[in-house]
Amino acid sequence: MPLRHPSTVLFAGEHPFPFLPAVDHYAGSEKLIRKAMALQAELAEKCGGPIFDITCDCEDGARAGAEREHAEMCAALIMSADNAHGRVAARIHDITHEHWREDLDILVRAAGTRLPFITLPKPCSAADVATQIAALRETERATGLDHEIPVHVLIETHGALREVWEIAALPGVESLDFGLMDFVSGHHGAIPGSAMKSPGQFEHPLVTRAKCEISAAALANGVVPSHNVTTELNDLETIRNDARRARLEFGYLRMWSIHPNQIVPIVEAMRPDFSEVQVATEILVAAQAADWGPIRHDGKLHDRASYRYYWELLQRAQATGCSLSDEAHALFA
Repeated sequence: MPLRHPSTVLFAGEHPFPFLPAVDHYAGSEKLIRKAMALQAELAEKCGGPIFDITCDCEDGARAGAEREHAEMCAALIMSADNAHGRVAARIHDITHEHWREDLDILVRAAGTRLPFITLPKPCSAADVATQIAALRETERATGLDHEIPVHVLIETHGALREVWEIAALPGVESLDFGLMDFVSGHHGAIPGSAMKSPGQFEHPLVTRAKCEISAAALANGVVPSHNVTTELNDLETIRNDARRARLEFGYLRMWSIHPNQIVPIVEAMRPDFSEVQVATEILVAAQAADWGPIRHDGKLHDRASYRYYWELLQRAQATGCSLSDEAHALFA
């Protein structure tokens, strides 16, 4: 009898949880986007696949009055041969900006076949997000696109945080991203500037409340929670520790970067512990051999509840470029 794949047994009938690269790297100019694509390809060759996404920034990256040209440049780069792994996305303007619909039209018409996701910034309600998703779907139909592009939503306003559970439940939403800087700025000085960096961002009650609410809403709805960027660019241990705290203390599975120096430390911090990867492999190999019935491992009973945990852990290990054994690789076959 052939061995059954973990996904077909452990999550039968369920919507699969999306496994995204651990870093979402933002770049605004053509020079920085090209530099990021070169680094993405270099690290992918070493790690067996892309370990970070790139988001072309049409919101803050475009000069005033040059929004159309900037969106066209981003679309051309997404469609270029330099986009070797199809993990280059775009952030459009927010719903109050006159150019957001044109952003969608340019990006979907010119690059919709290769867009892994589109990021929506600064919504003030679930209705704002629903409006932009509806416009995206309309554009997809008009261009004859044969699939729906996932949506990532920035939670950075009071209204979006208030309705974060409704936003997370909207069809098509794949990730909730915390926008720390705009969130703090929106409190009119009530939150000190120290909360925009570490350790304050992990200690101020209003900020930690927002982080917990976003993460909980995302995970409960099968959506990836993505942590805000760290402002540190050079101290690799600080970058690594910020990502580690985001993962271990707040449940974030992904994090933004704004400088190439930040990418590898974040990926390293987002990786599962190697010892747990080894245990996961041993348990899943034995479980598969038992056709996913209960097993005993190291004196402890395991069944499908723990198998689901270990399988998702192994998927995260693969997505973050962990070195996996032949037995672990065979589980993905």
